[in-house]
Amino acid sequence: MRIAIIGAGSVGTNLHHALAQKGIRAELVHARPLTDNSQAPTANLPKADCYIYTVADHALREVVSKVHAPQALHLHTSGSMPIEVFGADKPHAGVLYFFQSFSREVLIDDWSGIPCIIEGRNIDDVAAIYSLAQCLTSRIYEANRHDRERLHIAGVFANNYTNLMYQIAADVLKGTQIPFEALLPLIDQTAVKVHTLKPFDAQTGPAKRGDNEVMEHHLNVLRSEVQGTKEFSPDELALVYQALAALIEKAHNH
Repeated sequence: MRIAIIGAGSVGTNLHHALAQKGIRAELVHARPLTDNSQAPTANLPKADCYIYTVADHALREVVSKVHAPQALHLHTSGSMPIEVFGADKPHAGVLYFFQSFSREVLIDDWSGIPCIIEGRNIDDVAAIYSLAQCLTSRIYEANRHDRERLHIAGVFANNYTNLMYQIAADVLKGTQIPFEALLPLIDQTAVKVHTLKPFDAQTGPAKRGDNEVMEHHLNVLRSEVQGTKEFSPDELALVYQALAALIEKAHNH
């Protein structure tokens, strides 16, 4: 199968690298010329049996509209976009959504544990997409757009918002003699626990215990002693602390 990956960002670069690791040749194409208002060089696109679009959601419809290959299989890698982004001129279409955080700076060699969510227009397309995904991972789930959207939102909470908590934790430690690295064993252990425990059961801390005295003390320290940063003021940090503590207390019936 001749594969063309359109979009040389984080996802496209990693996917191209992963396929190469498996001995599968794919051509990586920059999407920018396809979103240029000037005459797009569509004639220079490689001929392929499968086009995988790894572009931002806001650019996907425009890029897809510039590719004319009705016999090919067209796949996007978005967690939120519908399969209907591919019009009637692309009868063979679907979704190949790898649920992982990617960056161009750190390429992932082993994709065997990465979940892949797939969807196809018909049973034959699903079979072809499954076969392609199976080259990289055995964790394959067929799901519609609504389920993918839920998964994407869950990922934002589990990954993006968790990373924001790391940034806030680093800010809280500024001005102390304790480096952020001191938190790493705790961060690692927290991540390990949810492999064997439900997140609800793994919860610890003063909010779970209903320890209002400790939480009030933390809020006073945040407001009076922690230096603000260009991103967050002490009052904003206190508001985040209060909001999260309230949700934990509610969940654990304090």
